[in-house]
Amino acid sequence: MTTEDLLLDTCLLAGRIMIEGGSEMYRVDDTMSRIAKNAGERSAMVFTTPTGIFAAVSSSPLVQLSPVLRRGIDMEKVARVNNLSRQFAAHELTLPELREELIKVDQHTPYFPFWLQVLAAGLCSTTLMVIFAQAYDWFDMPLAALAGAVGYWVYARVSRLTNVRFIAEAIGALCVGLASWAGVRLGIGHNLDNVIVGAVMPLVPGVAITNSIRDMLAGHLISGIARGMEAILSACAIGVGIAVIFRFL
Repeated sequence: MTTEDLLLDTCLLAGRIMIEGGSEMYRVDDTMSRIAKNAGERSAMVFTTPTGIFAAVSSSPLVQLSPVLRRGIDMEKVARVNNLSRQFAAHELTLPELREELIKVDQHTPYFPFWLQVLAAGLCSTTLMVIFAQAYDWFDMPLAALAGAVGYWVYARVSRLTNVRFIAEAIGALCVGLASWAGVRLGIGHNLDNVIVGAVMPLVPGVAITNSIRDMLAGHLISGIARGMEAILSACAIGVGIAVIFRFL
């Protein structure tokens, strides 16, 4: 592998990891350009979209492409790639070492245990119910936590079983609505609306919406619009799941 090919492969790997982790496109462009500049290239041409990355350097006539097959939220990966880029800029890593470290980040980044993620979803549901309801309804808080944890658990499980987008959000929201309705009917909660508003929040694509607006403000109109539409469709799927409960129950 030539030096140019190694550099392009490293830049594309870093960019793909960051996009899959939910990073903004302007940050992806900046990180890839800095890696190329710190490797001795005077100019690097980078074009990023949510589904693929194009990169080229002035010393090579070839353009390389890396597809982005999955997208999620993993700020740990984004932070690690940024940290490795800074180490490369400080000459603490060589280019081959940077590539090896990026491969490790791509394949072996630790995750929180699943039970802890479900517990965090329940806690998030409780606190956000208080924020949106504008009242400390202590009686409804346990039910909001339970419904939020159940909805997130179902969402995560369905996401692993299917590649069809937005199905997991709809089914997760359906389970949130069903658990909230059952809890209110059993006398565990009082206000169904407040419980659902809080419990559904872990499913809402807040990071995607924020990144969409940030990308459009930075001039990345294609990625901003694409991410915005993805976030809107996710929100619609969540709304459909909740609407089914209100319609039939």
